This record gives sequence, structure tokens and C-alpha cells, in this order.
Amino acid sequence: AAPKEIRNRVTEILQRAGGRPGHIFNLGHGVLPETPVEHVVAMVEAVHELSSR
Repeated sequence: AAPKEIRNRVTEILQRAGGRPGHIFNLGHGVLPETPVEHVVAMVEAVHELSSR
């Protein structure tokens, strides 16, 4: 997935969470070894940029 698509999915997930306090955005059961590192970085950066603190 392109970084823009990853950012779009992060946005969608955060919108579904509805800004509820205590929502934790995590990687579930981890990251598969074949997952490109840049995809994980794009996701983490998007979560940090888009989530409220």
C-alpha cells in the first residue's frame, strides 16, 4: 500500500474510534516479517499526526 492509502486507513480507523478517551491504536498481533518497514513507519507517523492527545 502506498503511504497515502495507509494514511487514509488510519484516518478511517481514528474516525470510527470517535475520539473516545483511552482508545489505543496498536498493531494487534504484530507485524509480519515481509511487511515493508516504510509501511509501518507511515502508519505510526499518521497515528501520531492525526490522533488527539
